[in-house]
Order: sequence, then structure tokens, then C-alpha cells
Amino acid sequence: MGGPLTQAHFPTASIASSASSPSCWTAGQVGAIRVDASNTAPLIRNGDFVRIAPDLDIWDAWPIQDANGAPSALDDGQSLWMALGAPPFPDPEERHGHARIHLISQDASGWRHLGPAMTDGFSPGSREWSGSAVLAPDRRTLTLYFTATGRRGEATPTFEQRLFRAEATLTRATGNYRLVDWHGLREIVARDSAQYMASDAGTGVVGTIKAFRDPAYFRDPQDGTHHIFFAGSLAGSESAFNGVIGSAVALDDTLDRWEIRPPLISADTLNNELERPHAIFHQGLYYLFWSTQRHVFNPSGPTGPTGLYGMVSNRLFAGWEPLNGTGLVLANPASAPKQAYSWLVLPDLRVTSFVDAWGTDGIDAQRFGATFAPMLRLRLDGTRAHLAQ
Repeated sequence: MGGPLTQAHFPTASIASSASSPSCWTAGQVGAIRVDASNTAPLIRNGDFVRIAPDLDIWDAWPIQDANGAPSALDDGQSLWMALGAPPFPDPEERHGHARIHLISQDASGWRHLGPAMTDGFSPGSREWSGSAVLAPDRRTLTLYFTATGRRGEATPTFEQRLFRAEATLTRATGNYRLVDWHGLREIVARDSAQYMASDAGTGVVGTIKAFRDPAYFRDPQDGTHHIFFAGSLAGSESAFNGVIGSAVALDDTLDRWEIRPPLISADTLNNELERPHAIFHQGLYYLFWSTQRHVFNPSGPTGPTGLYGMVSNRLFAGWEPLNGTGLVLANPASAPKQAYSWLVLPDLRVTSFVDAWGTDGIDAQRFGATFAPMLRLRLDGTRAHLAQ
């Protein structure tokens, strides 16, 4: 079903649903997934990407954006990005315990590493996980939303995750941008225990960690309200696979006070992690995307491929329907099922991600690309989404 979307495209049950009743991603929808040329990313080969720096692995990335979600265009033609970074480790999974947010610039010559984004000792966590960043119209005032994981100074790293906001001033000296004068550090919202499971309730095993992370800023162009979407875990679930997408709304334009909302999308009993959720507004519709991996689906099935997934609605807080009827937007190729991850859809429908375990020669598990993957592009047509050719 393509073309302009109206209320008639949505089942009556979805239209009647309220913000307290999340839209469900179901086993029936996942079981209907069919991977074909329209939703398979091109194979990443040697020479398709370059590392940012030899002593830095990067992964989850996001642009410094304007309030409308577009990457901020600076006067000199550069754009600025942030990404999680850590020194290379023999086992790439170790990077998560050492992650910091790094500042990166891009221009016609490529990418350049500018160092850690925040001042040493400023973050309240023992490490920093994903978020988003917004540059004000003055092109100097930056607001960063990020995940503080653990507590600064803790003897043993924990998996507690808290959502924070901080501000900085963007400056430029000797050709390089810097973020200085970090201030205004505050927790955006406290977890609502009736809705969201404690993020340190799971184990430290990859794929079983519970979520309260990845704050993604979105300004609704329809009414100007400010929102944060985040990855969460459903409270009160009897399943170990209880991933949800949560949200919070700013109570005014100061962005000082936020109200946490019930989950928007639930994958309870189906999938443990709906990671890095984020929204765009396109041709009068809201699109909400997330990334997930095959190994975090409930093994009792059905399972989907590692890929980018999404839903669409004509309202922000209800009525979400899976794109393509299944939720799958794009998947890694079968010959390299872990080649990329952490997809982020920009308002112009470009899609960025990072190179993960790439290659097809059987040793990809330890071959971590650790840099930006080639940019892809989507086509959205109502409830349909596919890769642009």
C-alpha cells in the first residue's frame, strides 16, 4: 500500500488506541519478513570505507543537527558529528565499557577526529553511550542529550543508564572546532518504574542488557513541541525479551522540564533491544525508526535479520503501523549479516551507520570496521519503505 496516507490506512483499533497503550510489533509481522533486493544493503568491501584515526574505534554516530533534524550547515562548508569512540581492543565488544562521545568534522576532504566532546570528568557516568545534539540558531550554543552509563568513580562498571542533557559553546580556532564551557548538566527524566524496567536489572552479557538509553531529540513541525525518544525495557513483563521505545516531552520551550510518557512501541515477548529510536516527519507523516540484531530476538521465534526497522503514523503518540507490513526497512546482506549497524535516518532520507563485522571470508566476527559505513538512501511512500537505487 503506497501513496498518500490517510486515517483510512490505519485499522480502527490503532486509531482508537491511546498513549497509554503502545503499538505492538508482533511475531506475526516479523514472521512475514522477506529479504530481497529492495531491502538488502549493498555488500561492504575493502576500500568502501576509511578509518577516522588508527588509534580510535568509532560506532554509534549522529550529526550535530538543527531543531528540524537536518545536520547543521556551518559557514565553512563543514558539518560536525558525534560518535561513540574507544581505543581498539582485541575483542571489539570490550569497547562498550570504555565508550566516550567524540567530536568529528566532515568536509570535502573527508572525516577528521577532533577529540572527546565533553571535558574530562564532566560526565556523571563511568562511560558515555548514544544520544543526539542540537545547535541553536546562533550557531554557537549546543545542547547534548546523552546516556550516562554507570556512575563516575564506580569500582566495578554497572549497567545503570540515565538520560542527561548538557550545554556547551561551539568555538573555532586554527581551523578546528571545539566544544567549550560545558555547563547545565541535568538529568532529563527519572525512570518511571511502573512503565520502564530498571536498566541494571539484566546481565552484562551482550544482548541481555536492559535499556534506558539513546535519547534522540525531535521537534514536531506540526506544533513545535519538543520530544525525546529512547530505548527502554517494559516493566512487569514476564519475558526476557521486553524491548520498548519510550518517550518524554518538554513541558515548555526552555527544555528544562520534561515529562516521561508511556512506551510508544512494544516488542514484548519478541525482542530485547529496540536501539537508537529516532523520528522524522516526511510528507505529512511521522516515521519512527530503530535498529536491532538477530541475536536479541526471542530464540523461540520468529526472528528477523540484523537491520533497520520502522513504523509510520499520522499521529505522534498512537496508531503506529509497521513499515512494509513487517517493520523491516533494510537488512545486511546474507553473506555478511553483521556488516553494519546502528542506522540513523536523516530528514533527507540519507541513512548513516557504522561498519561492524564486515567481510564474507568467515573471520568477520573479530573484524571490526569501526568507522562510518557508506551512506545509503531510502524512499518512503506512505506505509512503504525501501532502498533507493
